[in-house]
Amino acid sequence: MDIIVIVVGIILALMFNFVNGLNDAANSIATIVATKALSPLKAVGLAAFFNMIGPLLFSTAIAKTIGKGIVESSFLTTHLILAAMVGAVLWVFAASYFGIPVSSSHALVGGLLGAGVAMGGIGAIMWPGLTTIALLIAYTIVGGLLFAVFCSLFCYLMKEDWRKNFLLTFFAGISLTIPLLIISGVLEIKGILAVVIFIVVSPVLGMISAYILGLIIMRIFRRSNPTKLNRRFRPFQILAGSFQAIGHGANDAQNAMGMITAMLVAGGLISDFDVPLWVIISSCLAISLGTLLGGWRVIDKMANKITKIRPYQGIAAGIAGSGVLTLMTSFGVPVSTTHAISGSIMGAGTTRGYTSAVKWSNVREIVAAWFLTIPCAAIVSGLVYLVYSVIFL
Repeated sequence: MDIIVIVVGIILALMFNFVNGLNDAANSIATIVATKALSPLKAVGLAAFFNMIGPLLFSTAIAKTIGKGIVESSFLTTHLILAAMVGAVLWVFAASYFGIPVSSSHALVGGLLGAGVAMGGIGAIMWPGLTTIALLIAYTIVGGLLFAVFCSLFCYLMKEDWRKNFLLTFFAGISLTIPLLIISGVLEIKGILAVVIFIVVSPVLGMISAYILGLIIMRIFRRSNPTKLNRRFRPFQILAGSFQAIGHGANDAQNAMGMITAMLVAGGLISDFDVPLWVIISSCLAISLGTLLGGWRVIDKMANKITKIRPYQGIAAGIAGSGVLTLMTSFGVPVSTTHAISGSIMGAGTTRGYTSAVKWSNVREIVAAWFLTIPCAAIVSGLVYLVYSVIFL
C-alpha cells in the first residue's frame, strides 16, 4: 500500500509542478508580452527553457523548508503528503481556470497545514516560538521608524512635504528590515512564519525596487527618442524576463522536490532529506512543460490588467522581480513568484502616476487571492484528508 501511495504521491507532486508552471507562466513573461518584445508563444517558450535551468543553479534549501519546515516530522506520513498535494493541485487548477494569479507555493503550504491539522490537530504544525515573534516585531518597528525618519529628513532637505509619505515609508522600512534580518543572521525566520511574512514583504520589495529602477531609467533617458528607445530596450527586456524565469524555476520547482523527498523519507526509501538528482530533473521538466502550455487567462491579467507597461518599465519590473526571487531563493525562503513579480509590475506602473497608471480595482482582486490562498488550500486539503482517511485508513 505504501509503495502505491508513494508512486501516486510522486505523480501528484509532478502534476503540482505542472499546474504551477501553467498558472505562473504569467510571472516570467507578463512584461515581455505587454510590451510586445516577443510574441506570446515565443515568450512562453523562453520562460519554459529558463524555468528548467533555474533549479539547477541553486541549492535545494527551499525543498527542505517545504518538506521539513511546516509539519512536525512525526506526523509527516505518506498519506498526509498525498492529501496535501491533492488539495493544493485542486486549488491552483481552479485558480488557473478562472484566471486568478495565485501563489502555487502558498497553495502547497496551505495544503500541508490543512492536512496536518486534520490528522493531528494544531500540534502537528511547526509554529514559531513566541520569543522569535516578539523579537521580529521589535526589530521591524525600529527598522521601519529609522527608515521613515531618514526618508522624512531627505524630503525636508529637498523642501518636500514629509508628512504625507511618513506612513508609507514606515511600512517600506519594515519590508526592507525583514530580509536584512535574514541575510545578516540576526534573527532566524523560517517555516510557516517566513511564508506568512513574505505574503506582504515580497510584493512590497518588488514594488519599491521596480519604482526606484523605473525612475532612474526615466532620469537617464529623459531626452531620448521614445520610439528608438523602445526598440533598444527590447533585448534587455528579454534578458530581464529570462532572469525572472530562472528565479521562478529556482524557487517554485523546489515545491515538488520537497514533497517527493519528504514522501521518500516517510516511506523509508531514503534515510536523509537529500534531494535525489532524478527528483530535481523531473521537477524541472514538469514545471517547464506547464509553462510551455501557458496559463493564458493569467498571462492576460498580469500583462494587461494591472497597468500599461512600457519597455523601460518592463525592464525595471523584470530586474526587480528576479532580484527579489534570487535573493530569497539563496536563503531558502519560499516566496511567491506571483507576489514578487506582480508587485514589481505595480511599482513600475506607479512611475507614471500612483492613481492613474495602475488599475487598483484589479490589484485588489489579485491581493485578495494572495491572502485567501493558504486558508482555502488548507480547507480543501483538510477535507481531502478526512475523506481519504475514512476510505483508506
